[in-house]
Amino acid sequence: MTSVKEQEAIRRLMVFLQEWDRAHKVARSHILDNFIKRNDSKTEPELELEFSQGASLFLARLAAWLRMTYTYSTCLSKLLRSIGIFLSAASGHRYLIEFLEIGGVLILLEILGLNYQKEEDKRESVKLLQLIADGGRKYKELICESYGVQSLAKFLATSNSAEAQEDTQILLDSLGHSNPKYQNQVYKGLIAVLPCTSPRAQQLALQTLRVMQDAVGEAPTAVVEPVLGVLRSTHLQVQHEAIQLLKVLMGHQVRSALLEGLVALLTPPWRKEFTLCSETTKGTQQGAAWRPAGVLAKESAEVAEELIQMKVVHGLMVAVGNLDHVVSQRYASISLEYFVHTFPFVEEWMKNALGDALFQSFMDSPETWYTKMDSPHAGVLASSVIDIP
Repeated sequence: MTSVKEQEAIRRLMVFLQEWDRAHKVARSHILDNFIKRNDSKTEPELELEFSQGASLFLARLAAWLRMTYTYSTCLSKLLRSIGIFLSAASGHRYLIEFLEIGGVLILLEILGLNYQKEEDKRESVKLLQLIADGGRKYKELICESYGVQSLAKFLATSNSAEAQEDTQILLDSLGHSNPKYQNQVYKGLIAVLPCTSPRAQQLALQTLRVMQDAVGEAPTAVVEPVLGVLRSTHLQVQHEAIQLLKVLMGHQVRSALLEGLVALLTPPWRKEFTLCSETTKGTQQGAAWRPAGVLAKESAEVAEELIQMKVVHGLMVAVGNLDHVVSQRYASISLEYFVHTFPFVEEWMKNALGDALFQSFMDSPETWYTKMDSPHAGVLASSVIDIP
């Protein structure tokens, strides 16, 4: 037989549940406020004590209301936070199972795709998905099997909230580790983010790709074009992360394709008539290549030699002659200095191509050489043929 105290506790629970069942939207919102305030960070035993061993009854009601109202609810964030209290409760693994049984993963992923839901609500959905993923490999697989990678990658690319993007990146990184069955799917999902218009999303995707690369193994050829494309970004943080990923990719079979792409950016089809192109186009394309080309060459003599064979020296000379883009001129000149000082045969061929006077001007002050450049000099640089065997 139950004691009088236990009977009273059960009575209070039934009264509370009846109050919830009869309440309208505004009253339920107040109930959620009180629940969050009283129970945040509680463990499973503490929640069971609070609900007289009937906490699952309230979780079931929260899950049912979520399933019925997630497409239009005005207090969705509170509802998700309340469910999060159960899912994050220490020793509360059974709460996770109960939430999954009502299709919780699919509901959370669908919320991410609703255009009219608030960013705050979507961020709370990502937090719950992270709690589910923290449960272990089979839960990560469940998210991926539910087309979670595609939904998360799209949300990362389109979200206007930096905090939500960071939470999404953390979740994708989690799905990409200790999840061998879907590891490559996560990697490809991050590649799909790179062409988006959000610099923050590009930066986060590049960071995660770099961290995942060792676990993935050989890099797919699909990574080449998106990485080369993101180098055109005018945001320095994006450029920095792209270069860091390029350094890692130099140890993979895609190296030659990436280096060929960099050289192509330095020497676009208009190289002999660049004065007819817009400043934006010239600056963007050449600016995408001069910095990584120089950085990668200094990282590895083998890479530097491969770049030379791909005619990077001529490409850098064209960039120095681009009078409309000072930044490209300066850094291309610095990169040229490295090649000339490191490889004597480059010095010889460059001297023959430029002539003594122009070459000596370069040798005297590589970092300021571009400031002395005029249209005739630029023409010489653009038309010079550097054919190193």
